[in-house]
Amino acid sequence: MGLLGKIKGLFNRQADEEENVYRPDWEEESLKRDNIDMHDKKQREHYVKACLEQMSEASKELDTLGGEYNLVTSYLTDMEEIEAQTDEVKEQLKTYATKILELENSREKLDKKRRIMKPEDYLRMERVEQYMPEGYNKLKEAEDYQVLVKKDMGRLEGERHAYYFRKNELQNTMQNMKGITFICVGSMLFLVLMLTIIGAAWHLDVSLGYAVAVLIAASTLAFVYVKFHEAQRELVRVEKGINKLVLLHNTVKIRYVNNTNLLEYLYVKYDVNSSNELKKLWDKYLEENIHREQEKQMDQDLDFNEAALIKLLRRCNLADPNIWLHQAAALIDNKEMIEIRHGLIIRRQKLRKQMEYNAKAAQAAQDEVKDIVDKYPEYAEKILDLVSDYEKALA
Repeated sequence: MGLLGKIKGLFNRQADEEENVYRPDWEEESLKRDNIDMHDKKQREHYVKACLEQMSEASKELDTLGGEYNLVTSYLTDMEEIEAQTDEVKEQLKTYATKILELENSREKLDKKRRIMKPEDYLRMERVEQYMPEGYNKLKEAEDYQVLVKKDMGRLEGERHAYYFRKNELQNTMQNMKGITFICVGSMLFLVLMLTIIGAAWHLDVSLGYAVAVLIAASTLAFVYVKFHEAQRELVRVEKGINKLVLLHNTVKIRYVNNTNLLEYLYVKYDVNSSNELKKLWDKYLEENIHREQEKQMDQDLDFNEAALIKLLRRCNLADPNIWLHQAAALIDNKEMIEIRHGLIIRRQKLRKQMEYNAKAAQAAQDEVKDIVDKYPEYAEKILDLVSDYEKALA
């Protein structure tokens, strides 16, 4: 079909579907050739090409608007088809639509209240899921044992310091006893010497003095002997205790080192810094799984009800059943249906206004070309050649 032929019948398209449609002042859009010299080849060709261009643009716009107009009309027709269904079918549609809206609302509420878990944290927990919750218990036990071992090491260290302090005390006591012995012996010898000198010088009987000196010396030495050997025996016990503490401390230290290595390994294995962190991540992971399972079930239920609704709408001979998935509320609430219909009618009115404008513009351009051909028959062949060349260029 030629460019001129495509314009025919444009005004026969659904002429009286809406009332009170705005009609623009088409006369303002008519082509003007008052200042065009039709005998001038360049001016004539330029003007005719402008008419052809207007016809082409209007024709393209009409094709686009026509498709949108038919789509809007099909939506309105679908609404009429739905309203024409039996009460039983309408009730089924309402049931599916209600279920769809309920599931969408539940999904939205679930998304709002759920705690967001970082994807990388979820993947970490997913990798160690097979070791949980035993892994947490093992890590917690290792941490608790680490605290106990540290306490034991601290207690042993304190006891060892106490033993070393007691050892020093005993060694000082033994050293003091030795000093007292030397002092006692020296003092006794000095006293005996003095008594001998006094007895010889003054011819006195100093035997009693000797007896007293010996008694004091013997008592002192006996006391020193007892204290020295008590300290010596206790020192042996203290040294044994120190050796026992050293061995016990070494054993506890080995346990501490092994447990520390175990903790470091577990921290690396679970990629955490403490059992509390692992517990929090695990709890979040379990909650996340519950939410995902709920979402999965909701998605399955939603898919089922949407498929059922589409299937039922297809039985109603609708042109586009899928669009009702996004406006399911209209299948439940008649007010919503009225609002949608009103919006579609407004859209169709605006489309018709644009279509009438373009149809008028195309018709005016076509009439202008025909009028030029009629008034200037000597240029008719040239003008028709321009039309033919333009149509070939568009093909």
